[in-house]
Amino acid sequence: MPCVLLRGCMQMSRLIVDGGIPLCGELKVQGSKNSALPVLAAAILCNAPCTIHNCPALSDTDASCRILSYLGYGVERHGASITVTPRDFKRYDIPEDLMREMRSSIVFLGAISAKAGRAHISFPGGCELGPRPIDLHLAALRQLGLAIEEDHGWLNCRVINRLTGANIALSFPSVGATENILLAAVTAQGETMIVNAAREPEVVDLAVFLNECGAKIIGAGESVIRVTGVKELHGCEHAVIPDRIVAATYMAAAGITAGEVKLNGVSAMHMSPVIPVFEEAGCTVLMDGGSLVIRRHGLLRPVKNVRTMPYPGFPTDAQAPVMAMSTIAAGTSVFVENIFENRYKHAAELIRLGAKIKTEGRVAVV
Repeated sequence: MPCVLLRGCMQMSRLIVDGGIPLCGELKVQGSKNSALPVLAAAILCNAPCTIHNCPALSDTDASCRILSYLGYGVERHGASITVTPRDFKRYDIPEDLMREMRSSIVFLGAISAKAGRAHISFPGGCELGPRPIDLHLAALRQLGLAIEEDHGWLNCRVINRLTGANIALSFPSVGATENILLAAVTAQGETMIVNAAREPEVVDLAVFLNECGAKIIGAGESVIRVTGVKELHGCEHAVIPDRIVAATYMAAAGITAGEVKLNGVSAMHMSPVIPVFEEAGCTVLMDGGSLVIRRHGLLRPVKNVRTMPYPGFPTDAQAPVMAMSTIAAGTSVFVENIFENRYKHAAELIRLGAKIKTEGRVAVV
């Protein structure tokens, strides 16, 4: 089948794309980065080896492994599987250079605090999506009994007696805050209830992993999660869920190039927020078990109103590739970004390619 030709030169740090050809083919979707990272952090809590399958080969995954190694854990990677083995856990700090390698490194705070009774970490790395305050994380962990002192970009944390369950109501269903609460609460004393919890599939996957290790979590995937603390966690084998954002990106590429792509190993439920948008744009999407086929014939139609929302709404991470697709649609599309303040930086680059996009605050008209 004809395909888009992409040539990469790693030494020059550039990709050369020969476009104008339909993207056609079949592939297996990689594991979710946003699921693998908190699961790797959760391995800190286990008193026996954990093997995590379907881990994507990404710089963030490598950074998580380096943090685990620094903390004293054995880390071995074989293909898409990573085994984390508890060895000599003596450290409770993470160096600033490791923290700043990825913005999601704050997820280690709950796990280290629960395991060591204290933690010393810097604020996580920044990103180009606008401010990502961790106030929700810190306020929730304080409710569980973690004393936190903020000192010139560092967090000095200590458990005074023991982490104790609490009723925590989040003002926003933050994925990261929900994950940090779960990591700190699974071995805390008593019951923790999280109200307005994030419902994302990645949160559910973390809860599944923790339950497989002996935790007692019910309600993951719903707005209220209940955690009953246990004394300790054991090891397990766990396969990370497929990456729904990667799948949506391939779908957009098929839509842009008028191609036909089959994606294997995807979840129909996880893809349900994005499928209607592609169908509105004129693509045909077929789900068969764990496979998704998308094809486009004829002109792309505009998408009238794409609003990014917490799950099960349209994911903010899929906004950019769908916007790229909408630039060649036969009409005007409107995007409203409700998650991050500064997530239209790609619009300027699309304009350089000839796109017609106007942005105003959280709204983009394409």
